[in-house]
Order: sequence, then structure tokens, then C-alpha cells
Amino acid sequence: MRRPLLIRPTLQATKQTMKICDSLYGKAHHKNGKANAFRHALWNIEICKKSFGVTKNVDKSIYWAKKITDLHEKMAPNARLETAMDLHNNEIGRILFKSFFDQNESLIMDFIEKKAQKAQKLTKIEDIENCKNELVYISD
Repeated sequence: MRRPLLIRPTLQATKQTMKICDSLYGKAHHKNGKANAFRHALWNIEICKKSFGVTKNVDKSIYWAKKITDLHEKMAPNARLETAMDLHNNEIGRILFKSFFDQNESLIMDFIEKKAQKAQKLTKIEDIENCKNELVYISD
């Protein structure tokens, strides 16, 4: 990794995301439902926000979040559909960061929660093509 200054903000973002999701969803966010979709989007937003404090650049923060979360998904022992779901929800989080990076935390949280409630259920990887701007999940 060429960006050692971004490791700490990434870890802080990860811890904060887990704390929020544990509080909101208990253990449900560890499954493949809407809570998991919320967590992945929030995780990417938080990594972008925290790394923005170092980079001072939206695009560099998004690039870092993509790099680190793509690596995480590549290393995770998930089935192909789960990996595709996680990568998609990560991307939605980064898109939302770009749209809302200067908004307050509660507005962003409310928006992601609403997106998670409306998340689209996947049965196969090809379903993602029909969900470009939506969070996705696999099981209830």
C-alpha cells in the first residue's frame, strides 16, 4: 500500500460502521439481507469521509475506498453472488458519498436507510444490471 496515512482513517471508518450497524441491526448485518446492503454502502461512505480528511480530494478518497474494499471482497471467501452483491453495494456507497460528501451525518444515514428499505432482491448475478442505482440483497 502506498498510502499509509489512509490506513488509520480506514480502520476508524470500519469500526464506526460496525458500531452503527450493530446498534441498528444487531447481527443481521452479517447476513445477506438489507442490513448487509446498508452496511456496505455506509462502510464505503465512511471510508471516503475519513480518508477525505487526509486527501482533501473527493475523487482520491473514492479511489482509495474502491481499492481497499475491492481488495477486501477479493480476499473474502464468499460465493460469486455474494461478492457481486457486496461490490455493487460498495459502489453505491461511493456514488452516494460523491453526491452527499458535504451533507451532515444524519441526512446521509437517513438516505441510506431508505435506500436499504427499498433494496432489490437478487437471485442471480445478472439481476444487478437492473439495479444500477439501488442497493441489493440476496436473502431476507
